[in-house]
This record gives sequence, C-alpha cells and structure tokens, in this order.
Amino acid sequence: MAKIVAIANQKGGVGKTTTAVNLSSCVAALGKKTLIVDLDPQGNTTTGYGIPKRSVDVGTYELLIGEAEAKDAIRKTEFRTDVIGSNTRLAGAGLEMIDLPGRESRLRKALASVQKDYDFIFVDCPPSLDLLTLNGLSACDSVLIPVEAAYLPVKGLQQLIKTIGKVHRRLNPRLSIMGILLTKVDRRTNFARDISEQICDVYGNNIHIFENCIPMSVRAAETTAEGKSIYLHDPKGIVAEGYRHLTGEVLADEK
Repeated sequence: MAKIVAIANQKGGVGKTTTAVNLSSCVAALGKKTLIVDLDPQGNTTTGYGIPKRSVDVGTYELLIGEAEAKDAIRKTEFRTDVIGSNTRLAGAGLEMIDLPGRESRLRKALASVQKDYDFIFVDCPPSLDLLTLNGLSACDSVLIPVEAAYLPVKGLQQLIKTIGKVHRRLNPRLSIMGILLTKVDRRTNFARDISEQICDVYGNNIHIFENCIPMSVRAAETTAEGKSIYLHDPKGIVAEGYRHLTGEVLADEK
C-alpha cells in the first residue's frame, strides 16, 4: 500500500514543483513503484516529466469532478515514474466541487483504487490554500514542506502549519508533517544561515527539519522547462546531490 506524500506550500517560487519532480524521480530510480499527481493548474510537474499539458485529455481535473477513474488518468513515462497530469482546466475545479459530495476528500477517494499498486504516491499541491490543496492534504499520510531560505516564505510557514493542523483534526486524522525542507539556500551568505537557524529554533522541537537542504542553483530552474529531472540535466551537480540525500532521509523515515 503506497505512502501518500503531499508537497505543499502556499507560497509560490519556493522549489515545490522542482522538489516534487526530483524527489519522485529519485525514489523511482531506486526501484520504488512511484506515482506523482499534479494538483497544480499550472501543470509544471506535468511538463517537468515531458508531458505536454495540451495532451492531458484525462487528468487530475477529471478525477476530482468524477468523470474518470485513476487508472484511466495514469501516464507512463521514460523516467520510471507514472504521472497523473493536469492543465488549466483544473483551475475551475474548486468552484465545480463546491456542491459535490465529499468535496475535500475527492482525491483520496479517487486514489484509493490504485494505492495498492505503488510504494509511493507524491502529490504536488498548488501554491495556495484552496480546495485543491485541501484535497491534497486530505488524501496524504504526510506533508513535505519546501521553504525558501528567505524572509517572506518563512513568515508564511505558520499559516500553512495551522491549516495542516485543522485538516488533521477535521478531515484526516492520519495526517502528519514529514518535515521542512530548506530550498534555494545560498551557502555563501550569513542571511541564509540566519534563516536556517531561525526555522530550527522556532519549529525544530516539534517538526522534523531535513538535515539536507537544496542549494541555490540555476540548474534546478532549468530542469522543469526542459522536461527532465535534475539527474538527467545535471547529475553531478550540487542540486542533484541535495535531492539524493533528501531521498535517503525520506526512505529512512519510511523504514
């Protein structure tokens, strides 16, 4: 039975999709049966796996609205990771789901039929705290929170943690926080070190802070645009090394 991991942060530009693509790729490369669900209308995870958004006839939107089953939405890729893709149709799903039964748990219900076929299912949530993200949090076992080592992203972290707590109490009692992942860390600056220390001081006693951070690199941003993971784009670079170490921590946590 797959462990379902949501990758979530309401702040955009923190490396959420980059983390979703590269973490799932590395987990799959280690022989784990892996599925990733693109829950973001921007569809960057979809294109990050080399799937044109216009080619997604059946995807996350159809699952949430109830027009298709998960098995019909899964796309095989050359990266050993299966993908349920998205496109701009998903942007209207929040409004369409308002009057549907179980609106916050429709993704969980849709994934139940394929959960036994995988070791891991990753869900890339949109950069917002809307009904789509609530579906991601309601469907998962744990949440990985990427946070850029900068002031504003860290400031918004408390709101996300409060939302996760509400979902845990009201919708998904098995939900937990896997950990906070620092991204875009410029190791040359005192500021990045200060932000890292601040997060550890404020949250470290109650929430796991991943030991391995993801360093700042232009290479990481290039991967999504090129439709390939960092392991194909720059396999010996510092970002690929960072995600390999992160994968080791995630798998160790699973054991």
